[in-house]
Amino acid sequence: MRWFRETGIRGVVVGGVAVSLRGKPRLTKDVDVVVLDVDAEALLKSAHAFDLVPRIDDAIEFARHTRVLLLRHSPTHIDIDVSLGALPFEEEIVERSELLDAGAVRVRVASAEDLVIMKAVAGRPRDIADIGTLIDATPDLDITRIRRWIREFSSVLEMPEIHENLEKLLAKGHRG
Repeated sequence: MRWFRETGIRGVVVGGVAVSLRGKPRLTKDVDVVVLDVDAEALLKSAHAFDLVPRIDDAIEFARHTRVLLLRHSPTHIDIDVSLGALPFEEEIVERSELLDAGAVRVRVASAEDLVIMKAVAGRPRDIADIGTLIDATPDLDITRIRRWIREFSSVLEMPEIHENLEKLLAKGHRG
């Protein structure tokens, strides 16, 4: 968060850390973030001042192909996956985020709805479990927003199972 704040990076924590702060704590090996309006070279240049270093050779080239810059916090060896956001949905993730307390640190975290959407698109078993955690922990989830974005992603990715799987999870949670 200090890196974002001191360099003016527009970014937000997503992934397991965000789910732990919004739902119930769980073990995660890395920190996932989405950033806007910055390229991989500029990120890497600013990262060094915060002890963040590339964790693979040719990290910039990898980021050009995948839109993910793979970093490591050298003192703690914690991996950080920095997604270079560009989609309207990613802009909304950052705009809708809020600061949450994590001990002595204030962390900018994606909304529960946006985490559900991201987890539904990823669709791995851990992601499905995280969706259940978020549903249980967030009684006022905006189900309309979630369904709208999931329909969009299901269509664009030509993966109707994303929508079908989400509806099953929502039915289990008796939501919507």
